[in-house]
Amino acid sequence: MLENHSFGQVTGNPAMPYLNSLATAHGLAANYFADAHPSIPNYFMLTTGNTETIDDNFTGTITDDNIVRALTGSSKTWKAYIESIPSTGYLGGNTGTYLKHHNPFAYFSDVNASTPAAAAQAANMVPFSQLSADLAAGSLPNFVYILPNSQDDAHDCPGGAASCTDDAKLGAADAWLKANIDPVINSPKFGNSVLVIIFDESVTTDITNGGGQVMTVLVGPHVKTSFRSNNMYQHQNMLRTILELLNVSDRPGLSGAANSMGEFFQ
Repeated sequence: MLENHSFGQVTGNPAMPYLNSLATAHGLAANYFADAHPSIPNYFMLTTGNTETIDDNFTGTITDDNIVRALTGSSKTWKAYIESIPSTGYLGGNTGTYLKHHNPFAYFSDVNASTPAAAAQAANMVPFSQLSADLAAGSLPNFVYILPNSQDDAHDCPGGAASCTDDAKLGAADAWLKANIDPVINSPKFGNSVLVIIFDESVTTDITNGGGQVMTVLVGPHVKTSFRSNNMYQHQNMLRTILELLNVSDRPGLSGAANSMGEFFQ
């Protein structure tokens, strides 16, 4: 997950050579739109098929059907690898460069209820550093959510600077992807996987289709080479596609009626 930039800001931008190289070599959704502003409704659309709230300071619990419920109901495993989360299973608010509203899993009743079952689900929210260990051990779950911290996802200025250019934010995000995601893609253990790199929303002035046009890239051995789609997609389409790829029949919210992005695969 990356943050808050338009398709036009990112595509072809020399500040993001790595991401653009992936878009050129693999799959690019060139007509993909976020669902709303600000961030949080997009994270919920990707995981519940509903926008749920437009308040980034939302502190409630989401009881709607969601990707965790869908996955566990189909005996599929999941983990969220979250950079700068204070501890495994952390359910608290923002701290440092960890922003809770970029981690939709922490809001789900399946995860944050005071029950042993929910505690077991919460334990799937782990520090990002666990990813390399799980990859090396061949123990990655069926579904992986990767969240850089706010200085690495193009949300804030790198190094905690008070102000910077958009290219500085994008350059930091691209360097993070190159350092942390390229080893995943090139690992033999990536195997039969699909990796999606997606911006949650466009700039706030772009309200086309709700949240503006964003860059979305799909990478994997079964993704068509140098494929570019001009079909219109949104986050509910991505949720549908993820569930289809994992053979999960439960389709939360709008993902039930959304078209699949199956054209990207050979």
